[in-house]
Amino acid sequence: MEIKKDIGLKDSLTIKEKRYRNFPMVPRVIFGRGCFDQLGEILMPKRRHSEAPFIFLVDDVFEGTSFVDRIPLIFNDLVVFVSAEEEPKTVQVDALVGRIKTEFNELPSGIVGIGGGTLLDLAKAVAICLTNKGSSCDYQGWDLVVKPSVYHVGIPTISGTGAEVSRTTVLLGPEKKLGINSDHTTFDQVVLDPDLTKGVSKEQWFYTGMDCFIHCIESLNGTYLNAFSQSYGEKALELCKEVYLGELSPSESRDKLMMASWHGGMSIAYSQVGVAHAMSYGLSYLLGVKHGIGNCIVFRHLEEFYPDGVALFNQMMRKQKVHLPSGICSDLTDCDYETMISVSLGMEPLWENALGKDWRNIATREKLKSIYSRI
Repeated sequence: MEIKKDIGLKDSLTIKEKRYRNFPMVPRVIFGRGCFDQLGEILMPKRRHSEAPFIFLVDDVFEGTSFVDRIPLIFNDLVVFVSAEEEPKTVQVDALVGRIKTEFNELPSGIVGIGGGTLLDLAKAVAICLTNKGSSCDYQGWDLVVKPSVYHVGIPTISGTGAEVSRTTVLLGPEKKLGINSDHTTFDQVVLDPDLTKGVSKEQWFYTGMDCFIHCIESLNGTYLNAFSQSYGEKALELCKEVYLGELSPSESRDKLMMASWHGGMSIAYSQVGVAHAMSYGLSYLLGVKHGIGNCIVFRHLEEFYPDGVALFNQMMRKQKVHLPSGICSDLTDCDYETMISVSLGMEPLWENALGKDWRNIATREKLKSIYSRI
């Protein structure tokens, strides 16, 4: 934009000023095998008093396991086990917020999310909606959140989503699948303990890891690319290659994939994702396909947009002996296709990053239907 400034000269000068986004970053992060056991001392200074609990939202795969005994509960802290079988929903967020407000007389000291992307996104959304009125679906979009969230901590138990570092919490709402994209979304503290990813199934390890890989491909090939996002994206891509094409020990693989996830999330924080993510939102909204596998299913059909990335993806699938489902769109109606296409095309920043300002002339409804029909 153009701004006229009086700089003390005889005539005022017209100065062109370029505006840059001032994105937030996670202010505190701890990394290392076994660092989860320092959580109690990390949370203690953030406890306001004994009647202001910490609420732990934990993946229900840990219910009844010894891991629960390691959660540093004191006073009236509450553990809520949540299933990650489905994508996080706005109704889920609203229900959790309602429960917390009903059971406690004041705001909690904080929210701690322990799990994969679903639990981390739920934790971020609940933290926001405890201080902002209305339903979580009111905040799906970009920079709609008004008040800062309560203190919130992210502890990933699977690597790849980048949810631990992003300013987005992706939710399935009544009308759309869309993130709460806000400066208030980012975690205040992240705990990166690679040991917590032990026991993840090979399929899930691949799907979420490929979410990170696809982040990198879409960021590095996008029109929003800049030196900041490029440096993170290139490092994440290098780490993904080591993990999925190399010969690492299990502990090395866990360490490197956790770092790949962090770097991949940072890359898209300062740029954006692209075609695979935009189209996977349509699959998720209509068919309930989970995010990681949805990205994989779409990405292998995107040679037109990411030829080198798709070739590398196929190489990783062969190396890891992973097979993806096919024909999931074969029985859809024209109305179903229109729904998926509308949801996908609603992700305008993703399409602009992928294809530029003229993206609407490339990503036509006919083009998207031809891709979906092959899935």
